[in-house]
Amino acid sequence: MPKRVWTIDEVRRLGLATDVETAASVLRIGRTRAYGMVKKGTFPVNVLRIGKSYVVPVEGLLTLLDVAVSEAGE
Repeated sequence: MPKRVWTIDEVRRLGLATDVETAASVLRIGRTRAYGMVKKGTFPVNVLRIGKSYVVPVEGLLTLLDVAVSEAGE
């Protein structure tokens, strides 16, 4: 099954933050590899640990995808 292709507008609509699985999907990284990267500190965007959960700020995804942050709110 092909991986989903996200549009910039869909990424913007994620809000301020998303989970690791969604961020990984946006970046076309598999779930297992994404969590391994998070644990090693090598995930390509900043990941916050809140309790037992990981949270990925959408701003980091947009920056990595070379979308100006000011454009994200338009």
